[in-house]
Amino acid sequence: MNSVSMSSELKELLNNENTQIQLSVPQLVEKVLNRNEGVLTSSGAVRAETGKYTGRSPKDKFIVEETSTKDKIEWGSVNQPISVDAFDKLYTKVINYLKEKEEIFVFKGFAGADQKYRMPIQVINEYAWHNLFAHQLFIRPNNEELLDHNPGFTVISAPNFKADPAVDGTNSETFIIVSFERRTVLIGGTEYAGEMKKSIFSVMNFMLPEADILSMHCSANVGQEGDVALFFGLSGTGKTTLSADPNRRLIGDDEHGWSPNGVFNIEGGCYAKTIGLTREKEPQIFDAIRFGSVLENVMLNSETREADYEDNSLTENTRAAYPLQAIDNIVDPSVAGHPNTIVFLTADAFGVLPPISKLTKEQAMYHFLSGYTSKLAGTERGVTSPQATFSTCFGSPFLPLPATVYAEMLGKKIDEHNAQVFLVNTGWTGGEYGVGNRMKLSYTRAMVQAALEGELTNVETLTDEIFGLNIPVHVPGVPDEVLQPRKTWANDEAFDTKAKELAGKFRENFRKFSNVPEMIETKGGPLK
Repeated sequence: MNSVSMSSELKELLNNENTQIQLSVPQLVEKVLNRNEGVLTSSGAVRAETGKYTGRSPKDKFIVEETSTKDKIEWGSVNQPISVDAFDKLYTKVINYLKEKEEIFVFKGFAGADQKYRMPIQVINEYAWHNLFAHQLFIRPNNEELLDHNPGFTVISAPNFKADPAVDGTNSETFIIVSFERRTVLIGGTEYAGEMKKSIFSVMNFMLPEADILSMHCSANVGQEGDVALFFGLSGTGKTTLSADPNRRLIGDDEHGWSPNGVFNIEGGCYAKTIGLTREKEPQIFDAIRFGSVLENVMLNSETREADYEDNSLTENTRAAYPLQAIDNIVDPSVAGHPNTIVFLTADAFGVLPPISKLTKEQAMYHFLSGYTSKLAGTERGVTSPQATFSTCFGSPFLPLPATVYAEMLGKKIDEHNAQVFLVNTGWTGGEYGVGNRMKLSYTRAMVQAALEGELTNVETLTDEIFGLNIPVHVPGVPDEVLQPRKTWANDEAFDTKAKELAGKFRENFRKFSNVPEMIETKGGPLK
């Protein structure tokens, strides 16, 4: 992916004497502490707060409406247009703002672990801790690569620069704007570091399909026999947790491309939710939080500086950012073969979907396009309790192109490589949210393990009478009654009411797809 020429304004900023380029992790940690941007925890990680924005701001995200891209973008509430003129004026304001700062920080790296398809990027930050985050989340170059590094995209993040909506054409003080012609992401008004990571993912979701590569919001790992598994799902559904398996090597926890050669990670690190984190439940994640890692909005013991992962005082969306190399069991570089097994993760707040079900090709396409889950508390501004939602391709906030582009590519890949697809509910059982309980992680792990090891290939199944899903009758390590959601509810009638309500939401949501083959809806969707 080719680099582009930089604006004179950007060149001047990068050549400014206050610009710190490619600082090491220890240097950045020193800067964070000296500038009072964060504190050191007992494990050696840096801990920072993100102020009032503790999650993404989807209503403040824009794409510049440019001649070369305007007919390709799926414009709407996710991809909001903003004019070239508005972007250029805001760009100049942000650059001038950063020029006046005592210090700014620059990271140069890559997005995409496959050298054939990777994109050189640079991230310019007002905060040292944001630059440390970028250093850990993106792919770090070696000295030789750094000498020949010409960025194909630049992220400019100025959290303390606040827009004036009446003047700047934004919706609030916050803005996340992508210009594909200027190859720039402009971020301001928010300290939430995840905006940088997800902006580059959105960029790759536009550029990779143009190169005939399926970009995916999923985690990936590989077994001892070289078998590759993908885990699709929105934030909080278990992608990071379930892909961090001590018996399988991690390829990546969130963003991947599927090329003609196989799967590759787009990132160089992990961005894990930490609420309720324990070493017992998630040892790999727990032990990865050490020197150089970044904790966001995690509460600490004021004396010992030990992290309290149960404390959600600031947000449910507490996070840890760390490099892949902080996990022992990884694939390095993060490239592997074609997937054998694909898992769709959903956190069903209605508590009616089976904990695991085998999907036909039509069901796989239906549920991929539907992308049903629940937005969990804290992952977006204003979300304080689980809300049922449909996120196309399990990643609609990050997809600039029409959903059918990604869905058709996935369908071809499933056919070509004969991948098995499963729907796994990591949400509620025994009742809806507020009545039932969250599915036990130990049960989910057992079900996923059985799927990955081929134990569910030829097992006896029951057909769910409302959703038409094929439910395994037995899964090792899981009580039989847990597998059938109706049996976990105290009242059959209450279950039917909720299940039919959710089935109706599926059908209502699917009406927005006008050019999908009818067979996908009739054979892939709910029966009742």
